[in-house]
Amino acid sequence: MVVYEKSKEVKDLEGMGTTLEVCLIYNNKAYIGHVGDSRIYRIRKDVIRKLTKDHSYVQQLVEDKKITREEAKTHPKKNMLTKALGCTPYVEPDLRARNFEKGDIFIMCSDGLTNMVEEPRIYELIKQDINTAADNLIKEANAAGGYDNITVIIIL
Repeated sequence: MVVYEKSKEVKDLEGMGTTLEVCLIYNNKAYIGHVGDSRIYRIRKDVIRKLTKDHSYVQQLVEDKKITREEAKTHPKKNMLTKALGCTPYVEPDLRARNFEKGDIFIMCSDGLTNMVEEPRIYELIKQDINTAADNLIKEANAAGGYDNITVIIIL
């Protein structure tokens, strides 16, 4: 509600919106809240898996089988969100719970990373050196163009 109200108060902010990823780990469960096209991934037993679904026009086209996943990567409207904080007074987030097992790695990241670095490369850089992975992912995204904000949080 705060983002929406601010967009109504300040003319230059009219129509602004933002994404939100929340992950609470408690009693071996990861509770996830998600709005937008930032993402949460989990690496478990050498497999990376996206745990969130993008709230975007292009994701809907993929689900409706109007375009392929490959076409989605370069679609001119790929950053057009169908759900974001601030565009309406209230937004219903996607909520889910997943088991959190010993050895799991969760990656919370903005589309500034995933638009520049493919999932297999994200996995590779995390497995190479978990201690420098976030910095290395951001450096790689910037080297690939870095035209959007890049956020990476790694949870062990």
